[in-house]
Amino acid sequence: MAKSDDVELEIESSNAPERTLRVSSASRIVFPATDITPAITKLDLVKYTIAVSEPLLRVLLQRPTTLERWPNGVHPGMHLGRGADDGGFYQKRMIRAAPDYVASVEITFPSGRTARQVCPTEPAVLGWCAQMGTITFHPWPVRRTDDPASVDKPDELRIDLDPEPGMTFRDVVRVALAARDLLHEYGMTGYCKTSGGRGVHVFVRIKPDWDFIDVRHAAIAFGRELARRDKGVTTEWWKELRGERVFVDYNQNCRDRTIAAAWSPRARPGAPVSTPLAWSELEQISDPRLLNVSTVPERLTETGDPWQNLDHEYHSLEQLLDLWNADPVEMNFPPDYPKMPGEPPRVQPSRKVAANWDDE
Repeated sequence: MAKSDDVELEIESSNAPERTLRVSSASRIVFPATDITPAITKLDLVKYTIAVSEPLLRVLLQRPTTLERWPNGVHPGMHLGRGADDGGFYQKRMIRAAPDYVASVEITFPSGRTARQVCPTEPAVLGWCAQMGTITFHPWPVRRTDDPASVDKPDELRIDLDPEPGMTFRDVVRVALAARDLLHEYGMTGYCKTSGGRGVHVFVRIKPDWDFIDVRHAAIAFGRELARRDKGVTTEWWKELRGERVFVDYNQNCRDRTIAAAWSPRARPGAPVSTPLAWSELEQISDPRLLNVSTVPERLTETGDPWQNLDHEYHSLEQLLDLWNADPVEMNFPPDYPKMPGEPPRVQPSRKVAANWDDE
């Protein structure tokens, strides 16, 4: 029996039957009000997800997706990794008792273990995920097909531009524009979005002809070339070596490393959204916080989806891999990865001194 604070929504779809979604605790505050945004309830969040479901589904369709869930909302003192009671957590495995219309696909983690993950196929799946406390969708850069090997062949090159302390959002925008121009030199078209924080993400649709290691190497080569041309850019893995520069996080192209989906809210005050933009729009944005759950749906209605044509052209990585092969110096992997072939020592440069380090 429905509780008094439950609400039922009808979710239509062009590729599936109409679904009825029950939103429990609909009036629960998920994002408290800020100086520039109103309070966002659970029902508001579900309605936002449905309002942007068409472009959101385009970037999530058939992709194994990690769900960042905050069942009790995003409130002061809560942190990611604390679990449902004290914050948010990453749901990497299929939620038990999911509706029968929620598809899944098996993926393999760097450890070699496997799991089944949610694989969005229709708007109701997105609405159900939001009902379950999902704030941010984290898709893998692969799509499920009839070939099981398809989930091992990325179709996206992801360029994550992350500012170090002391850098402004406008600094990141300048680097993003330089990245766009460099991609053009290699015959590739990049699509940009805000990160939902201070960074910018640039996505390139690629042919699914390479594995995760190849795509990561292409990202390293691209980042190195960008850093060679722009002294405000770095690919240094160790923070103590980055300085006040924009870090190209090449490891976001590793297996089981994901970036917040376009159109996805972030678990930060004010419910900011990782918002796709035309390049001309990115040049004009001064405060990405203004792109949030309250403002993005109207923006989508007025201007449409800047990523509408993302899937129209799939690019080759051959030129970037040629660049990598000209200087194939391996770089550090994420710390939870097993030691990888050719990887440099996993020790901070400041700690690698004769007193505590033996090259043997």
